[in-house]
Amino acid sequence: MSESRRQQGEAVCARLLSEIRKLGYAPEQLKSAPVYDQASLETSKDPYSGEETLCASWKDGHGHRIGEMKFHGDGSFYAEYDVVLPHPTDPRWFVEGVVAWGKDDTIKSEAKLLPALED
Repeated sequence: MSESRRQQGEAVCARLLSEIRKLGYAPEQLKSAPVYDQASLETSKDPYSGEETLCASWKDGHGHRIGEMKFHGDGSFYAEYDVVLPHPTDPRWFVEGVVAWGKDDTIKSEAKLLPALED
């Protein structure tokens, strides 16, 4: 794996964490966090372009996937990481997770919110 891909992966993880913190979670509220060096890496061939895609994923203690990043040969990427907690400051929402996407050095991100269940 190239050093530039590692740096890009670390930048995407930092952006996911920033999005989680922006929601108002304290670090101890999370069971885990997206850390690039803790991801399992594998490559696959993109069926559309034929280029190699680097896939990084995280699993919980039970082996369930809780996050994933995909880096495509054209420099684009998509990442998601599960939060699965009630919103820390707005009871109207439940936070499913956070996502990040972009190309090369451009990273965009947002939270994935669901309406909270009513009591």
